[in-house]
Amino acid sequence: MTATGTDQQVPWDLSFLRVGTAVTAALTAVAAPVAGVLAGWDAAVAVLLGAAVVTFFFALSGLIIAWAGRHGDAFTLPAALGSFFVKILVLAAVLQSLPADGWVDRRTLAWTVVAGALVWSVVQQRWVWTRQLYYVTPPAPPRAQPPAPPPTGGTPPPPETPATRG
Repeated sequence: MTATGTDQQVPWDLSFLRVGTAVTAALTAVAAPVAGVLAGWDAAVAVLLGAAVVTFFFALSGLIIAWAGRHGDAFTLPAALGSFFVKILVLAAVLQSLPADGWVDRRTLAWTVVAGALVWSVVQQRWVWTRQLYYVTPPAPPRAQPPAPPPTGGTPPPPETPATRG
């Protein structure tokens, strides 16, 4: 809450999600077939699954942090750290629940998540470095001034009469 008791109307820009998803999709389109040919199709499935997990996790974090930021700047760090902690626990549980010789290669999945997180981090860094971000709220643009009334004083022009019209 702000000093006035209402939520802040901060425009949280989540456009990095679109860019990160596009970069992840392009890299996955190359990496999955390569992993399939070189390490087997269980590795290709692991690449696909890892890319989907990382994309989902970054999108979820972005939404949570933006939601927290709309309610106050003090909530963004706890939201970021809390969502990171929960994601690590979920990922560890997922990796532990997969069988060692199952339908997905756990090691490839884990390395895909690490590589995907690094890719997403670079995308976010580039997004921040190329945006015009304000550390303080910029002033509102000036409003257009209404036209000035005609000057008063002096004698008004005589009214037109039928005899004065030409």
